[in-house]
Amino acid sequence: MKRRSFVQGAAAALGAPHLSGLAQQSVTLKFHTFMAPMSQVWLTMHKPWMDKVERASGGRIRFEAYPAMQLGGTPVQLYDQARDGVVDIVWTLPGYTAGRFPRIEVFELPFMMNDAEATSKALWAYVQTQCPDEFKDTHVLTLNVHGPGTIHSVNKPVKSVADLKGMKLRGPTRQVTRLLGALGAIPVGMPLPQIPDALSKGAIEGCALPWEVVPSVKVQELTRFHSEFPADHPALYTATFVMTMNPARYDGLAPDLKRVLDENSGLAASGWMGATQQGNDAVGRKSATDRGNTIHTFTPAQAQEFIRLSSAIDDEWVADMDKRGFKGKALLESAKALIARHARPGKA
Repeated sequence: MKRRSFVQGAAAALGAPHLSGLAQQSVTLKFHTFMAPMSQVWLTMHKPWMDKVERASGGRIRFEAYPAMQLGGTPVQLYDQARDGVVDIVWTLPGYTAGRFPRIEVFELPFMMNDAEATSKALWAYVQTQCPDEFKDTHVLTLNVHGPGTIHSVNKPVKSVADLKGMKLRGPTRQVTRLLGALGAIPVGMPLPQIPDALSKGAIEGCALPWEVVPSVKVQELTRFHSEFPADHPALYTATFVMTMNPARYDGLAPDLKRVLDENSGLAASGWMGATQQGNDAVGRKSATDRGNTIHTFTPAQAQEFIRLSSAIDDEWVADMDKRGFKGKALLESAKALIARHARPGKA
């Protein structure tokens, strides 16, 4: 069956006619994120989502949109900006605050997925059923992951695990930096906006990123080599994202405007965001090939060596959850089952 986009498929259901006769409250919501204004995430995901909400509300919900941390602060502070009402809605990477949202880290473990749409739906379902209090300080709108993470290096091609030994590589979250360390690299954790400066100054020799975000931080210009896993193979890693809202701001909306947001939130919206992010991987990959950069695709045998060396990370995460009073093995099994449940034919 041909898959319809979330934006197109839900348009009819989210029209304005049902708003007539209700209190005509109008609101302007401040949306804040670390993503650059020319990034594919901003242009093809954030802006279309906001435009859709504005149309569905008959123009009674409007957005002031601030990419690239234009309202101040750092990416690490975005979640608290929404919690504290500094802004109304943020889209951010929870893993920037290491260990603060530990239960969703299960989706960042090695080789969990390769289909961001299915895994984003699984993430939404997992939070609702396994850890509904993970983001208890805010009102969650969507949860999603990006497409397969890849390795990008400045001067040294990575054609096997052995090539990572001693290489300083940026990772986005504590689980990804653990993975890089297990593979022999020297992991360096940092938010996305810091990557260009770190690469240009030699503070890192490469970075782990999905293809779609590469052009927004000029990684195709700052590196020459890229290493990816086969398209039909589980991804090296992914990262989780949350779009969430100040709870008092949500609670203060008129019931019909709450309904507009609700109908643009949840499982379907999360899946659409994951599909949109991964759908832009081809654009990022092309930015590297257009420059004549070298792309290496690991063989199945090489992939197995990555899996072997990273196999203990799952057990370490389970033990960490157990120490925190959570049932780590049950959480891991639940995440895997939900990914499988939402997987499309031919995807994992």
